[in-house]
This record gives sequence, C-alpha cells and structure tokens, in this order.
Amino acid sequence: MRTFIALPLPEEIKNFLANIQDELKPLNLDAKWVEPQNIHLTLKFLGEIKEEKLPLIKKIMDDLCKDTENFKISLSYLGTFPPKGIPRVIWVGIEEGEKQTKDLAQKLEEKLKGIGIPKEKRPFSSHITLARLRSSKNTKSLIEKLNKQEKFNKIFFAQKINLYKSTLTPQGPIYEEIYTSNLKIN
Repeated sequence: MRTFIALPLPEEIKNFLANIQDELKPLNLDAKWVEPQNIHLTLKFLGEIKEEKLPLIKKIMDDLCKDTENFKISLSYLGTFPPKGIPRVIWVGIEEGEKQTKDLAQKLEEKLKGIGIPKEKRPFSSHITLARLRSSKNTKSLIEKLNKQEKFNKIFFAQKINLYKSTLTPQGPIYEEIYTSNLKIN
C-alpha cells in the first residue's frame, strides 16, 4: 500500500488555497492542480509499505505526538520548485510553524528509519503543494505574478498528524485517512 504522513488542513484553509489556485488558473499553465480536498502538508512520504508495518508506524506516530504540542502555522507566500530555472511545482510556504513542522518531519525520518523505511535524500521543506507543472508553458507569467505577490495572513493550528493511503488513478490520486494521532494540547 502506498502511504504518506501529513498534517491535515482545516476546510477553511483548503478553501483559501483553492481560491489561490483559481487565481492562478487563468495563467493557462500546463499544470496538474491538487484537488482542494487533497491539499495537505506532507511530513514524510513512505511509499509502498507492507500491511504488517502499520502497527509500528502508528506507534511511532503516537509516541511522537504525545511529546509534541499543537502549534500555530501561518501561510506566507507562493513559491516554486526549483527556486531557479523552469518551475515544476507551485507551493505555499510556511512562516510561523516552519521549525515545528521540520522537527516533526526529522523525528519521523529518524524513527521510521529504525523500522526499515528509507530516509529522504533531499532536505525537508515546509510547504503545501498546489500544482505540479508538466511543461514550461506560460511559466514566465507565473514568475511575474509571484514577483508581485503580497504575503498571506492566514493562520491555523496543527492539531494532529494523519497516515494516508494513496491510490493512484488516471483521474488523480485518491487519499484515504487510515490513522490519526493527536498532538498534545498546550
């Protein structure tokens, strides 16, 4: 089963991000937009895992969450990967809460490595993916728009982390929440 661990987003934030997508769509980019109901902040992509690993993953999530207080996240601005050259991903950055999301991701990496799940080769970046670009079509207008943007002032609280099953279909991925661990209330 193909899985990942992520911070789920409140509906209000998903709606806000869907509105940003709607503002970018008239640029006519060659983009695969993330469906609003699927928008999340990935902490760790696990890839294909065997069902017998699920109890170990759930325990790691629970142990990590009982020692981690819920925290505030503020969305800051739009960006692209890679930062220079032809954009391949459009994302929303995190300002407040960036350190906490990085800490969570790094702790997950370390603990999951102990049960045979390989560490990421790239360093973790706190971001929320809005679209993946399939070509460079109209990316100049995207970059111009990003250069003129103002910082967002949208805040929410990270209160839990979820384990998701991801099923790939020709219409796009289907995400199914299969486990939740609540962060400690401060």
